[in-house]
Amino acid sequence: MRHAQSLIARGEDAMAGPWLERAWRLAPQDADIAFALAVGRMGMGDHAGVVRLLHPLMRRHDFREGWTLLALAHIALAQWADARTIVAHVLSRHGFDDAIGGCATRVCTALDLPGWIGMTGDGTVHWGGLPAGVAPHMKTGDIAVRADMRVPRDGHGSATSYALPDRAARAATMTATDPHGRDLLGSPLHPAAIRRIVGAVRLDRGGIRGWAWHPADPAHTPRILIRDAHGATLVPPHDATQATPPCPGLPPLARPRAFHITRNALPATGCVHVQTPGGCDLPGSPILLGPLPTPRRAGTTQAGARRRDMPSRNGRVHVIIPAHGNRDLTLACIDSVLHARPQSASGLVMSVIVVDDATPDPTLAADLDRLGTTGAITLLRHATNRGFPHAVNTGLAHAGGDDVVLLNSDALVAPGWLEELAIVAYGRPDTGTVTPFSNDASILTWPDPHADTGDIPPPDARQVHMLMDAARTANAGRAVDIPTAHGFCMFIRHDCLDATGPLRTELFAQGYGEENDFCMRATRLGWRHVAAPGAFVGHVGGASFGMARHTLMQRNLWVINRLYPGYDTLIRDHVARDPLAPARRRMGVVLWRRMSRAQGFSRAVVLATHSMRGGVDRVITERARMWRARGIRPLILRPANESSPHDTPGFCIEEDCDGTQGLKMPVLTFRWPMERDALLAFLRTEGVRAVEWHHALGHGPRLRELCMALGVPYEMYVHDYARLCPRIAMVGPSGRYCGEPDIDGCTRCVTALGSLLDPDGEEHEGDGGIVALRTRFGHDMAHARQVIVPSHDVARRLARHFPTQAVHVRPPEDDRPTLSLPELVAATPVPQDMHTIAAHPRTGRVRVLVAGAIGMEKGYDILRDAARDAHAHGLPVEYVVAGYTADDAQLLATGHVFITGRYGDAEALSLVRAQQADIGFVPSVCPETWCFTLGLLWRAGLPCVSFDIGAVAERIRATRRGTTVPLSMGVHQLNMFFMSYGPRTLPP
Repeated sequence: MRHAQSLIARGEDAMAGPWLERAWRLAPQDADIAFALAVGRMGMGDHAGVVRLLHPLMRRHDFREGWTLLALAHIALAQWADARTIVAHVLSRHGFDDAIGGCATRVCTALDLPGWIGMTGDGTVHWGGLPAGVAPHMKTGDIAVRADMRVPRDGHGSATSYALPDRAARAATMTATDPHGRDLLGSPLHPAAIRRIVGAVRLDRGGIRGWAWHPADPAHTPRILIRDAHGATLVPPHDATQATPPCPGLPPLARPRAFHITRNALPATGCVHVQTPGGCDLPGSPILLGPLPTPRRAGTTQAGARRRDMPSRNGRVHVIIPAHGNRDLTLACIDSVLHARPQSASGLVMSVIVVDDATPDPTLAADLDRLGTTGAITLLRHATNRGFPHAVNTGLAHAGGDDVVLLNSDALVAPGWLEELAIVAYGRPDTGTVTPFSNDASILTWPDPHADTGDIPPPDARQVHMLMDAARTANAGRAVDIPTAHGFCMFIRHDCLDATGPLRTELFAQGYGEENDFCMRATRLGWRHVAAPGAFVGHVGGASFGMARHTLMQRNLWVINRLYPGYDTLIRDHVARDPLAPARRRMGVVLWRRMSRAQGFSRAVVLATHSMRGGVDRVITERARMWRARGIRPLILRPANESSPHDTPGFCIEEDCDGTQGLKMPVLTFRWPMERDALLAFLRTEGVRAVEWHHALGHGPRLRELCMALGVPYEMYVHDYARLCPRIAMVGPSGRYCGEPDIDGCTRCVTALGSLLDPDGEEHEGDGGIVALRTRFGHDMAHARQVIVPSHDVARRLARHFPTQAVHVRPPEDDRPTLSLPELVAATPVPQDMHTIAAHPRTGRVRVLVAGAIGMEKGYDILRDAARDAHAHGLPVEYVVAGYTADDAQLLATGHVFITGRYGDAEALSLVRAQQADIGFVPSVCPETWCFTLGLLWRAGLPCVSFDIGAVAERIRATRRGTTVPLSMGVHQLNMFFMSYGPRTLPP
């Protein structure tokens, strides 16, 4: 990023483009980098590239500069309808500035619109496009907005402005029309949203610290008010002006401003509110000064006596849904609850209590009013926003001593969910709370509580139905102890609630941690908390607090640990034991079986491989596609827990495609040998008839044991030399091909460099060593139905060690040697994203392109030394790596190497072609068994150079699409050789 910015500062925008692309590939989820790349593309005139990059970014972040750039790109492409939609959004919900005003004027002119209107964070309205001397007609609700407008009379279309009255400036919506009643672009305005302040606060030893900003108008300085519980001002109004590093989750160009209220300026004890000028508490407020209140302990109530016998229940359950924003999610949640009423046979009677916590969305408020009027819900409403715990407590007070379920407004439920929670809740007399599985619920997350759920879309309503049904089929009535419930969906029994009391609003304000505090208080009173893995509830997750989420979580976790020392240890212990793992797998197995039936699979094949990605995975993907086309289900088997010596090893089973209804099948993990029978039962039920043994790395002897236990034939694929060489690639101490010495030579090499195979693998068992490794390899090949190798070079090398072993050569790609290089390029379909990657500008040097992941055996040292030689001698040669290397920094430092960063298979060809290279180079110093990047370079139209070794050299000679050079060639000779090609003339 710094290098790109320095190039832009020097006016070399075109040269900055590849560096911006590299930064984005290194950090594709970094919104700041993505936006910088979009700006760079705009500067280079790549308007379509800006659109492709910004549309997904703007789905994640809503910020004015991004929308404005996207509008400008659509305008440049004459996509006026798209530009109008974007400009209307910015004017309506973001602070006005000259850039969006210019876009608005161009859109109005192009589409013959009457004019536009916008507003800044200080309450000033701006408009344009109206005739001189004409002002818009504005209303909030049915009330006209009147003020002393001073309209300049300097010509038709002049923009003008005036300050709104305070009431109008704080309104939720304000419409604006021209004198003929036509809506202006940007109407209705949302003044409250434009003036909204976002931030968070926490208490530390130095006082109150926090940050705040106006996300809709970042240049506007936010003002903070400090008040006591009675509304009296404790500290003069405080402007947040201190620069602060952006908080996690903020959009690009965010300008949060820090503020600090010293401890001396605050009272010693009491409740302090940190508020916006509109009277809304920032997340983390109110703050309790002085000692934290001590929770009640067991014995302070009659709960224990009441629970000696199974408590009675009246069958009535209130589902409490606090609502504030996110209209679509909230209405979808309510609708799912209403359509999942319990069956009459269950004896449950459900009511739905929605607490409107002063939503700023008038449309949502009207929708809730309608539902309340029809009797579908009981609607309770706060006059001001008080936060999630307050809203819950309002609902609890209305529930009147019945069982309740606290349900987030971003959740989705399916039929049977409430019955299952109630059954589990009353399975034991001391169960206090019950929480279901979900896609995003920390320790209750299915299928993997350790996965980052941020990039995984939540299930839709149809998928929630399917997951709920699978959960109940697999785990109906089961209960698993957990240390704390999860507040997104928490069933609380009436007697536990009566004993524990409501949520503590004085400590947890807007939310996060309030359910953990409740559960810890209940635990001290003798109540248990359990998971109900027979229920599944969908959850969007993190929708409630947006940008303040991270700060609020940190603040409240600190409070929890102060109140309950050892809380973090309690959670870590549960995570380490993972008592929910069997239930998660049972649910996964149900889904796998249903997917097999839905897609008509009655037979399956196991594709066993390692846990890494690369060329082997390419073969696995193609084999899986082939089997699926034949109506046989491919099951990909990888090693589990191979990275941790403390974990029990085993197998993971996964699938490389979506299952029924677009749902990705969960990875199933089986420990070996403890869960041997469960794994065998699953594989046999799936109809496994054969195993393809692609790679044993990470499996150790377990893969052989599994094949024997299954009793089905297997085919062995040889993708590298891991079964011959513990160093895998046959690269010795010299850093190049070892020449395959005798056993003594191999032993000395492994002793000096170490083995790259499994720490607990077979070469460390018994007598160990290379002889044992190769003996087992020969035994495994001899018992295979057939042994498949990718090239004749591999077949010849195996024949040296196993002369009687029959092998079959099956190339993973069709080189079609009858085609010349131009004919191959012409026969290659043009990628759909051919123009999404900016061309790498030429520099006058011969450009040599290397593709893939370049480690030591792939020729990293060759590449580094050649680049250093080119720099030392001022040679006009440069290397571009389409991919990444073992150490990018060393190569970049030479000034003769550029590295794009990682790429996906779908964009590989476009990326390589965009580098505008003169020749391709495969610098591998080991005998490759195949090389997918060689085929990629050919399809990009590049003749290729490689060392005269392995399958790469064999393929180049067979197709005549390049040249081989001796492995002993020095790097200076290599550079001179590349210079002989000279920069080629590229087509426009």
